[in-house]
Amino acid sequence: MDMTVLMETVSPYLAPVKSALERLADAVATAIPALAPYKEALWWMVPATAVILILFLLVVRAALKAPKKVKPAEEMPRVADQPAKEKPEARATQPAPARKPAPQAAPEPVAAEAGVMKSLKSGLSKTRNALSSGVDALFKGGRVLDDDLLEELEELLITSDVGVRTTMEIIETLSEKASEISNSAELKTALKALLLERISFDAPPAETFKKPHVMMVVGVNGVGKTTTIGKLATRFVREGKKVIIVAGDTFRAAASEQLTIWAERSGADIVRHKDNSDPAAVAFDGVQAAVSRNADIVIIDTAGRLHTKKNLMEELKKIRRSVSKTIEDGPHETLMVVDATTGQNALTQAQLFHEAVGIDGVALTKLDGTAKGGIVIGITSTLGVPLKYIGIGEQADDLRPFDAEEFADALL
Repeated sequence: MDMTVLMETVSPYLAPVKSALERLADAVATAIPALAPYKEALWWMVPATAVILILFLLVVRAALKAPKKVKPAEEMPRVADQPAKEKPEARATQPAPARKPAPQAAPEPVAAEAGVMKSLKSGLSKTRNALSSGVDALFKGGRVLDDDLLEELEELLITSDVGVRTTMEIIETLSEKASEISNSAELKTALKALLLERISFDAPPAETFKKPHVMMVVGVNGVGKTTTIGKLATRFVREGKKVIIVAGDTFRAAASEQLTIWAERSGADIVRHKDNSDPAAVAFDGVQAAVSRNADIVIIDTAGRLHTKKNLMEELKKIRRSVSKTIEDGPHETLMVVDATTGQNALTQAQLFHEAVGIDGVALTKLDGTAKGGIVIGITSTLGVPLKYIGIGEQADDLRPFDAEEFADALL
């Protein structure tokens, strides 16, 4: 068909559309005077834009519906397609002989201990760098162990938060052995022996925990008490024990929720009341639940408001009395959690709690975040109670039982 004839044929149908578009262009030009000079072009820009938009939407729709490219089978590993070395008939008629499992070599104790030591040294790197490197620096330039060097060593120990009294005792003993020490290695050996005397405790005779074994955990807010309870629960559950966590800190916002999360992670049960409930009542219900459920261990969280507040200490005593109503000699253990990064303030807190409610052991957290790991020596030697756990990281396995020799080796 001739183009002229085609235009004459469709013109009557396009005329109304053109008129409508021209009216639209007039309206736009009236509303926006700046577009008035382009009024003649506006009427055909609208359909052109509409056509472009429709085409774009069609392309996008087609792309979304296009099937995803699947990796051809021949590109996949073809282990299953490789020809078998045995004939199919033989495999069908003769079952393969049972293969004895290869004996697994027992883990080498030396390698395991090396891994633990490496992890401990890494966690104590800040303290180690401050103390061990400081001792090495004392003997630079051919110096000998004289009064000046001992004075510098005294300052080094005090800044590591070993404690003034303990430091003075160590310096006095070293001064008596000065003639036997001529280099940093010998000084570290002597220093390590003196530290071990102050952080080592005779292991109590092995005894079976009474069921349930009730552990009350105390400490001020912010020391990592909740996290420590969660890590302890994880450790005990892994040992095959049934554990109940008691959310006795009913005053701190979200304390119960955090313990609930730890209980779910570790596989322990939890006993909790609504916020601002009586902590002693929660502890009583928790111990009752442990007895009825035949639990092995009960871990009671307690409030951690300022340790200088007398009412907090009275509250802890009330919790102890509440527990003893169900279990005559409970709680069997009072564990205090202290933050190593607070240095001597941690020792002050421990002394006050020990005087008020009695402490059976200490869990020292955040040792990996401080250069003042000497607080370990200060706490154990001053209070005369063992350090039971140390925290050297955020993972559950980073809370580990304290080993005096491992600690001294990692420190020096």
